[in-house]
Parts: sequence; structure tokens; C-alpha cells
Amino acid sequence: MSNYLAIATVTATLARLLQSAIQLDVPGAKVTTVRPEANGGKTPEVGVNIYLYQATPNPAWRNYDLRNRRPKGELIKQAQAGLDLFYIMTFYGNDIELEPQRLLGSAVRTIVDNPILTPEMIRATLNHSNFSYLADSTLEQQVERVTIVPSQMNTEELSKIWSVFFQTPYVLSFACQGGAVLIEGNRQSGRALPVRSVQFYTTPSQPVVDQAIAEAGANQPIVADSILIIRGKRLQADRAQVRIGEARVTPQEVSEKEIRLTLSSLPEEEFKSLRAGLQQLWVLHPVVKLTSPKPDRTAASESDQTVASESNQTVASESDQTVASESDRTAASESDRTVTSNAIPFVLCPQIDKEKLEVLDLWEKEDDLYEAQLQVEVDLTVSRQQRALLFLNERSNNNPVGYIFAAKPRDEHSKTVVFPILDVKAGEYLLRVQIDGAESPLEVDGDNGYVGPSVAIG
Repeated sequence: MSNYLAIATVTATLARLLQSAIQLDVPGAKVTTVRPEANGGKTPEVGVNIYLYQATPNPAWRNYDLRNRRPKGELIKQAQAGLDLFYIMTFYGNDIELEPQRLLGSAVRTIVDNPILTPEMIRATLNHSNFSYLADSTLEQQVERVTIVPSQMNTEELSKIWSVFFQTPYVLSFACQGGAVLIEGNRQSGRALPVRSVQFYTTPSQPVVDQAIAEAGANQPIVADSILIIRGKRLQADRAQVRIGEARVTPQEVSEKEIRLTLSSLPEEEFKSLRAGLQQLWVLHPVVKLTSPKPDRTAASESDQTVASESNQTVASESDQTVASESDRTAASESDRTVTSNAIPFVLCPQIDKEKLEVLDLWEKEDDLYEAQLQVEVDLTVSRQQRALLFLNERSNNNPVGYIFAAKPRDEHSKTVVFPILDVKAGEYLLRVQIDGAESPLEVDGDNGYVGPSVAIG
């Protein structure tokens, strides 16, 4: 998600892209982001002005955040808003030399060439000296990319904008729309302890996977040292594989109705490719490699071989090589193909290494609250793109509190994740890490409930 600087970052990025384009097409042209005015304004004599005149809720994200509070008003997740931004571009210059029209063409071409604001474009804007006030923007971390598309606006709508919003004489203008911009709230929320029973279903296909559970039981989390049991129909095949997310792994035992996969016994490269999180699981059966029959040369008569000229033999040889080459390519292509089962939802949970929990840079504030960096190591590699959250639940019978914190950005794939924790009161907390929706399990001590892993703050 993005912080409060996201809207201004979209405007600045659009302005920077246009500036780099129009100054090549119309020398001396400038881009401004002020309110269009008739006289005495800050619009350029030759150039383009970009003005954000409206922001509305994005229809696709309007209902995404409805249930973010309990009936009494407590937050259960951080709130967010999805917005569409509406811009009007005005073009200024010498009408005799058609400068406004040339600038319009240059601006439209730039939007067509750059319909999506990529992280690279946004980082270039944040690093530009003219936009130092946007350095703290997190728009580049937004999962959904912001797109810029022309807006369809008839003469009546355009005349209302000029007469109501600007009340100035009309100049050549063009409207475009940017969205969706996702702005996340800052208010912290707590999270209850997890439900200990999960069920899921699937639709049949060929081959069929009905269930994927840990050998320890259907209600137990699947972790890196679990034995995974996959049940279904027509599962047996030579060189069968199991795909978990983007990873392909080779099971140790395969039968018609069941596959047993010991995750901890996988080859090192296959184990490294596993990622924690909510993902999909398939069973893959490779297609048998096809072979092409070789041409039968024994049927040729002795007289035909005598009559055949040396040139014909050369042509026949080249033809045979061509046919053989095409058949080999076809066979190779077929050997890479697989028959895939239906996909079922699958959650691979990370586990916290309790011995490597480390509280760094602990600092007590004046209001008896603490700030620190909590370094957590899990048993599965966490990629740079994965979203990691930390859940803290106070071990107390007197109004226990809960906190949620997001991990710091990572430059490389690693098992170690660092979480900045802010405004936490002193105490002992149960600790969970969530990676792409998959939470690390808590330790249970009989009837005493959850007992670990835990960390002391303060």
C-alpha cells in the first residue's frame, strides 16, 4: 500500500515524464502543476500545465475495506482507500506556429508509450532534486500499478469544468485519468489469536487432487519439516512432480490415490525454491516423449538405386535430414509438456527460530512506551517481493494488547526479517510472523493455551 504522499507522487511522476518528452519536441517548453488562470498566473508561456481537479473512490476497491472494524469499532486490520485521479492538461504557446497542438500530440504520445507508472519511474521521480519533498513516498511498493489512460469527455462536460472550476477563457485541453491509488491508514490494529481448524475444497480435473494435509492431522499447519499427504485419483505416473506456487518438487512416494512428500528430505535446490504463504498446489504428469518412425530404405529396388543420380541422392539426403530434424524438435517439445491436475489452495507456514530472536536498538520513550528493531529468522526463504507482518499479543490476563507491524524492505532473498516496532508497552508477547497470508504456528502446552514463541520488550 501507499502512504499519504501517493497522490502527489503520481502527479510529479506524470509531470516529469511529460517534461522529458515535450522539451525535445518543442524546445523551451515547460511543465507546470498549477491552477489554470487567465492572467497573472504561473502557467507557462510555452508548455503544458497538469491540474488535478477531482479524486473519486475507485469502483473496484470501493467495497474491499468494508469489514475492517468489529461491531464496537475496534480495528481488525489497517484501513485503506482506493482512489481514481482525474487530471486536465492545458497547452500554451504560439497558435500561429501551432505550438499548443504540437504539445498536445507530444503529451498524448507520452501517455500512450507509458500507460503504467512502474517502480523504476517512481523511484526516478523520488530521487529527482525537484521532488525532494516526496522522498518518503511509498507508492513504488503498491501491489497494483497505477495506470494513466485518456478520459472520454464530451463538449458539455469540458465546458462545465472550465466554467465552474476555473472560470477563465478556454484554452486547448486534454483530460486523463490515473488509478488506482491505494492509500493505507496509519492507525495500528490488534489481531486475535488464530483459529486452529481449517477446511478447504476443490473442483475435480484430470488427474484429481482432493486433499493436501500434514501427516500430523488435517487441523495441523503444514511447515517445512512436515510430511505432506496428497490424496486424490489417478495420481501415479513416471517422473510425477508436485508444484507448490512457483516451486517444482519431486515426491518420494507416489501411488494411485496418495502422494507422500517429505519436505525436509527434498534436494537443497528444490527446498530453497519453496516459499511460505497462501498459494496453489498441482500434481504434474509429464507427457511421454514421442518418437518418429525412420524411413524404410530397404524397399528400394536395386535398379532404382543404380538409376538414381548423384544429385538426386544429395537432395534425398537433405530432405531426410530436414524431416528428421523436424521430428526431433517435435519430440523434444512434446517431452517438455505436462498434464496438470486441478489446483487446490495450499498454505505453507513459516516457523520462527526461537534461538535467533533478537531485540535491537531498544529505546524507552517518555510515556513508558518502547521502540526497537526486532530481528526474526524463519526456516523458509522470504523473497524481496513477499509481504511480511509481525503479530504481537501480550501475555497478560489484564486487558492484553495486540500490535501489528510491517517488515522493513529487503534488498535480497533471506530467511532473516527485521520489523521496526513502535509505541509498545513493556511486557512479554506471543510472537507470530505472517508471510503472504501464512502465519507461523504457536506452541501449545496442553490446557494452558499458547506458550510460545515469545519475546520480552522493555
